[in-house]
Amino acid sequence: MDIPDPIDLVIVSVPRGATPRVLEDCIRKEVAAAHFFTSGFAETDTEEGIRLERLLTEMAEAANFHLVGPNCRGLFNPKIGLKQIEDQYSGVAGPLGFITQSGTYAMTFSREAHLQGVDINKSVSFGNGIVLDATDYLEYFGRDPEIKVIAMYLEGVRDGKRFFRVLREVSARKPVVIWKGGWTEDGGRAIASHTASLAVPQAIWDAAVRQCCAIQVARMEELIDTLKALLYLSPVRGDRVGIAGGSGGPSVAIADEFAAAGLKVPPLTQESYDELATFFSLIGGSYRNPVDTDMGLNRTELRRIMEILERDANIDNVVLLTVVSSPSRNPKQLEDDINSLVNIRKKSSKPIIAILPDFTLEEMGGAKDTTQKFQAKGIPVFPSMERGARALRIALNYYSLKSNSED
Repeated sequence: MDIPDPIDLVIVSVPRGATPRVLEDCIRKEVAAAHFFTSGFAETDTEEGIRLERLLTEMAEAANFHLVGPNCRGLFNPKIGLKQIEDQYSGVAGPLGFITQSGTYAMTFSREAHLQGVDINKSVSFGNGIVLDATDYLEYFGRDPEIKVIAMYLEGVRDGKRFFRVLREVSARKPVVIWKGGWTEDGGRAIASHTASLAVPQAIWDAAVRQCCAIQVARMEELIDTLKALLYLSPVRGDRVGIAGGSGGPSVAIADEFAAAGLKVPPLTQESYDELATFFSLIGGSYRNPVDTDMGLNRTELRRIMEILERDANIDNVVLLTVVSSPSRNPKQLEDDINSLVNIRKKSSKPIIAILPDFTLEEMGGAKDTTQKFQAKGIPVFPSMERGARALRIALNYYSLKSNSED
């Protein structure tokens, strides 16, 4: 009350017993919103915690006051430097909106997604969500023109009917990817003590999310990979994959991984085989799909090989196995890999991805550098064969579902 200027946001970190007095001051001051970091409310399942949460709710609703939380990390807006924790990035604005009940996941997701080339535009950790909950943020992000894709970590929803109505409306305009916590019986019990949310039977949840044309994932790495596929790839319309860049063992392994994900690694057309036969050395290599280029002479023809895969009538998606940037490797090889895919991406509507498998702990810095170099050119990179295959499969499922719903 002693501050003379208007206040946009108050961040509250006081003992729970003091929160009603702070909220009363915020309402009198006509503060635009308050983020209550303070916890100890209904999630404790204690009489005092439940009483205080009910009191805050009644006060905020009576004043039509925007209360974020309690028991949460609040808002992250990197463009203006508003952070949930000190080491989050700032000064940039990506295309992603992230809505989460978990404060820990708000922080870890923002850092890991940033390293993977997926930057946040706006993010909110809303905890118990006693006034503003997941549906409110989803509705807002759905109208925000700066947000192209929405990701969510949810443990439950307060008004299921309203949530799924809004989810259907928003999913018709932009992709929504949901990671639902508490899908096991044990996880469902943990939800109650975390954010006091009510668990929803998984079968009902799965069916409702699918009917809304939203995307479900089961873990953080899958969430990030799916977002990367949606943001970087052309729409995925088919399940046939053409692969090049590996040696014998990795070529076998990646074919297995893509097949296990429900995709196909088919033979190429005879026209492609005839063209490959004019220059491809079969000593230490093979071109049956996956195209085993090894590290020898065939690797110098990578651009031509990738162009053949892209033109092939049996191929819907193009995948390159690439290598980590490191002092021990020829830097020209990585440059050639990037240029080969960028050249194809400029003229093709087929989805194109790179996979960076089997790097060591010592090579992690080089892997990050390699990923950033590819993604700066619009080519998504996945850190394992399994993750690349799964992300492509999820993207295919999404575009198929969208197409069927529009029909």
